[in-house]
Amino acid sequence: MLDILQSIVPTVLFYSAPLILTALGGVFSERSGVVNIGLEGLMVMGAFVGIVFNLTFADVFGTWTPWVSIVVAMVIGGLFSIIHAVASVTFYANQVVSGVAINMLALGVGVYLTKVWYDKGQTDMVSQPFYTTNIPLLEKIPVLGPIFFQGVYVTSYLAIILAFVAWYVLYKTPFGLRLRAVGEHPMAADTNGIKVERMRYVAVILSGVLGGLGGSVFALTIASNFSSSTIVGQGFMALAAVIFGKWHPLGAMGAALFFGLAQSLSVVSSGVPFLADVPQVLLLIAPYVLTILALAGFIGRADAPRANGVPYIKGSR
Repeated sequence: MLDILQSIVPTVLFYSAPLILTALGGVFSERSGVVNIGLEGLMVMGAFVGIVFNLTFADVFGTWTPWVSIVVAMVIGGLFSIIHAVASVTFYANQVVSGVAINMLALGVGVYLTKVWYDKGQTDMVSQPFYTTNIPLLEKIPVLGPIFFQGVYVTSYLAIILAFVAWYVLYKTPFGLRLRAVGEHPMAADTNGIKVERMRYVAVILSGVLGGLGGSVFALTIASNFSSSTIVGQGFMALAAVIFGKWHPLGAMGAALFFGLAQSLSVVSSGVPFLADVPQVLLLIAPYVLTILALAGFIGRADAPRANGVPYIKGSR
């Protein structure tokens, strides 16, 4: 049993980290009242920027390249999300349509520039990806050490730490209170002096930063290159994690871990006795089936923030 857990747990964390990071971005955006269907596109942009920067500057930054790459991806993801903020907050556009446009635009830009710069449909494999490592001191804990802290990616625990940071920011700080107020009752928030549009801009940009981080982590740990099929449905799984987690950072983390477990089944199935005989195709489609079930509401009903998806026009009632 310990051997099975030792093979499953690091893989679950491995697949969950990008989902956790992107889902946290979705929580910030939707808690402010802005629906963000564009999480997939933000992940695509983060993956593209992370891979291209890594390939271009690997000789400059050496082993620090993946860390610098994800920082650059975060910045570009934040800038790219401003398109969604301008459309949905300033021009009161339909937020779903704007999010879908973000998804299409990100994929189109990424694939086009890949073709122009590399003269093929995908980039080369990066030479400086993230590698698994053992967590010092924690790896020596009896039983738990080999399961949770050996052969893991540091980015997996970075994602979990950020989930707790996001919870603290949303529920224990004045900023979080204002953000949630804007998403629940923007008119009341405006009456109390809270800048509704400013808060929503900040929230959408935060979703872009975290979405870019999630996409770059996925690309630099799982894919190691960029193509049109690098991010396939991961952003929508993250969106499902937001809903399944009831728009709560820790709930979204738990849902992302659940989806990460579903994605890991096809990888670890050969070493798990009760999964060895399950057809591989069923294990491959399991994450998407679970995503559909979560979005359809079969696994717990959740109420979105009251003003979610509703543009706020100052002075309107």
